[in-house]
Amino acid sequence: MRAAPTILHLDMDAFYASAEQAAKPSLRGKPVVVGGLGPRGVVATASYEARRFGVHSAMPMAQARRLAPNAAYLVPRFTLYRMVSDQVMGLLGRLSPLVEPLSLDEAFVDLEAGGVADDSASAREIGEQLRTAIRAVTGLTGSVGLAGSKMLAKIASEEAKPDGLFLIEPGTERELLAPMSVRILPGVGPATGDHLRRAGMTTVRDLADAGEAELVRLLGKAHGASLHLMALGYDDRPVVAERDAKSVSVEDTFDVDLHDRVRVRTEVERLADRCVRRLRAAERSGRTVVLKVRRYDFSTLTRSETLRGPTDDPTVVREAAARLLEAVDTTGGVRLLGVGVTGLADFTQEDLFAQAADVLSAASGSEAATGTGADEEPAEDPGDVAEETPEQLAARRWPAGHDVQHGTYGHGWVQGSGVGRVTVRFEEPGDAPGRVRTFRIDDPELQPAEPLPLVRDPVDYSSWPASLPKSRSGPVSSGGGESRP
Repeated sequence: MRAAPTILHLDMDAFYASAEQAAKPSLRGKPVVVGGLGPRGVVATASYEARRFGVHSAMPMAQARRLAPNAAYLVPRFTLYRMVSDQVMGLLGRLSPLVEPLSLDEAFVDLEAGGVADDSASAREIGEQLRTAIRAVTGLTGSVGLAGSKMLAKIASEEAKPDGLFLIEPGTERELLAPMSVRILPGVGPATGDHLRRAGMTTVRDLADAGEAELVRLLGKAHGASLHLMALGYDDRPVVAERDAKSVSVEDTFDVDLHDRVRVRTEVERLADRCVRRLRAAERSGRTVVLKVRRYDFSTLTRSETLRGPTDDPTVVREAAARLLEAVDTTGGVRLLGVGVTGLADFTQEDLFAQAADVLSAASGSEAATGTGADEEPAEDPGDVAEETPEQLAARRWPAGHDVQHGTYGHGWVQGSGVGRVTVRFEEPGDAPGRVRTFRIDDPELQPAEPLPLVRDPVDYSSWPASLPKSRSGPVSSGGGESRP
């Protein structure tokens, strides 16, 4: 624990939904829900307007639609979110060399290591300046928590939401934490929370009063001891500049269970290619390929294969995933598939030709065992694969919320598609709400486009924080904050 609140936690407010509202003038101030739009999709983020109807992250999309039928439902645009995240992380990097990103929209910053704050007053000032800078550069808002530890800084940012700053003065931690739910503490999930509730402990004060010995008896030595320290406000975890990824993976949930083996294998190969693209974007390679299959009855199977060395070769990963699939019974139907790579490294195996030869050899052995050759037709008839309907094709080519460019009308975004038509609203960030027009899904003038920056002429913060003027964003809380709706 530090004697000054020099650990900062930033959490962007309803990040995906807020970015969509900033990009689409017609959606500002309206309920927006971002996530998978299929029958099995889940909510990734809901705007604060949508949260008033009870919509929240991880909720089934079908339930969200029942609660807020008039909200705008959009497919995520990760290209935009990463672009904005890079801008935010760039600002944080100007404050300190110790920035620990937790996700695209969340990070810890060690202000003391950057020499920009050493007491409550300077920490508060830099937090105010950061909020001003984020709004000027991205057009979005973020909530800032300041405290003497990572745990408390994160709790403070939750108290600050939305668009606020909350500073926990050293020495006030126990008083602040005491009435809060045990779920506010790291490591206390639904199962642990329920276990503690049955033991009569629902608040942090209950944990502190119970004592270490009782928590160790209930939860085990390591978890019980650490939880007791956190209940007293202690957390000595440092801000770590680089969090080493342990794996790279992708997965898809299907609107309708897949029964055809050819379609299942095609989807596995497609996921393998996506996984490799993500692997290469991170400039990593991996040695172990993992296949995840969730069947019709919700049973989940995981299979893995360790290669001779790390690779980022799409053919190697694709073939390994296909071999793993052969060991899985999918006759009852598949609702989810995933492909991942673990055992990450910063280099690739030099002897890829030998590895590829092993793959071919294994494939040949498989053919010999089954009595099929490379030129023969597979056992399953590809013609049996269910073709997508025009509506499904339109949804795949024109996802709701994604960017388009029209030769006559310019830049816009997809409001919806179906029955061979796609509806587009033509507007750009910073404009007034635009006009809506409908086209055939194969209109040659309509093409997918890249997202536009949310701020056309962002303020230059290259010399920040030294020359940044004082914040004009409004009052700041130090002993309380605006609660999240």
